[in-house]
Amino acid sequence: MDKTNSLRVVQMLQEYIEENLQTAITLKELADYSGYSPWHIGHMFKEVSGKSPYEYIRLRRLTRAALVMRDENKKVIDVALDFVFDSQEGFTRAFTKEFGISPYKYHKQTPPIKLFLPQKVYDTYRAMYYVYQNEERMVKTMKTVFVQIIERPERKCLIKRGIEAAEYFKYCEEVGCDIWNVLTSVKEALYEPIGMWLPENLRDNGSEYVQGVELPLDYNKAIPDGYELIVLPPCTMMVFQGEPYDDEKFAEAIGEIWKHIDKFNPELYGYKWAPADGPRFQLAPMGYRGYIEARPVKKIS
Repeated sequence: MDKTNSLRVVQMLQEYIEENLQTAITLKELADYSGYSPWHIGHMFKEVSGKSPYEYIRLRRLTRAALVMRDENKKVIDVALDFVFDSQEGFTRAFTKEFGISPYKYHKQTPPIKLFLPQKVYDTYRAMYYVYQNEERMVKTMKTVFVQIIERPERKCLIKRGIEAAEYFKYCEEVGCDIWNVLTSVKEALYEPIGMWLPENLRDNGSEYVQGVELPLDYNKAIPDGYELIVLPPCTMMVFQGEPYDDEKFAEAIGEIWKHIDKFNPELYGYKWAPADGPRFQLAPMGYRGYIEARPVKKIS
């Protein structure tokens, strides 16, 4: 089987697993669903995803269980049984081993933990293939870009710094690509996690590009190893949002917005760029909503 077909099959199984996390799933069931033998599916799944089907299912169940305990007032035993664990004791052992905290303590305190949030393997492959095939391509046409002004209050931000990264791919090389797994777990988040380009006064000898999640000023929970809390000043942000796009064309969508911003004159609307006032930030590229990026501005007196 060629690589592309293997990726398609494994993604099909990822989607099947996601829809059935609260029921028993056997290797034979996955094999029957895919049309391949259990041995072949086990080998293919491990080769493509890096984890055996059993390990993958266990990690997804633990992650979904953690989110339920974070957001709902359910007993640990009920969550354990909902996600097909034989007993509360077995669930507690597995949860504690994976996240370093017991489910009971996590339910009470909900500190940031590293969730297992795998990407869909075939969609990721298509997106990266598109980037490699089109990285030298110039954007020749501009699409509609929606612009709005938002106010960000003074707030804390949980971040993980890189070394000298100025963009996402270098940042992944320096610290890994699973930071979102931790940031997404933070119950008190004011907004969704973001990628940020920090101004000089916030870099503290670290990288320009970081990832983080904004939090209330009174946030005081334990900080995961390698992360830190910084305070972001209140600032005015000009937000640019492009048209929806096919997910594998995210690089082109980002390029279109950057090209638009380069030509944009905020003074026509009574503002000027204010890069020292706060971090420029981007939301996770999602094709259905268009690429979204914000730059700090200040009103012209």
